[in-house]
Amino acid sequence: MDIIKSIEHEQLKEKVPVLDVGNTVRVHAKIKEGNRERIQVFEGIIIKKQGGGLNETFTVRKISYGVGVEKTFLLHSPMVEKVEVVRVGKARRAKLYYLRDRVGKSARTKEKVGARIETKEVTLKENLEEAPAEELEKPAIETETPVVEETVDTVTEEATTEVKE
Repeated sequence: MDIIKSIEHEQLKEKVPVLDVGNTVRVHAKIKEGNRERIQVFEGIIIKKQGGGLNETFTVRKISYGVGVEKTFLLHSPMVEKVEVVRVGKARRAKLYYLRDRVGKSARTKEKVGARIETKEVTLKENLEEAPAEELEKPAIETETPVVEETVDTVTEEATTEVKE
């Protein structure tokens, strides 16, 4: 299991943008056409986020020429160049599937009042330096001999007097 986690850790991106459901985002995705490669921008509202770690995905919905288009992107995919937050939306649900039934202005989310559009990023992994060979040979957990302390409870008996009525 540890081998799988180490392989997944290598594939994670260094910095990941903070994405919330309801935000309007602009996703810059790489598109391969034959031997050429270009970047295509997809702008829409995030209607759901799911998964975690390497398998974390988010789905973006936009209306193009009157037709709803949804694309699901892997957050850590090398095909996703960058994600820009255009508007900070206000959502009270985790999944905004109800937007599929709406058209026009009602298909948008309300904007958070006073929200600043900042490109917040979370650093998932830091550059780890290679440890010397001596430290690699040591066991991961060093065990020491446990120190046992004895505690002695002293009970003192006091003389009791009986009360007669």
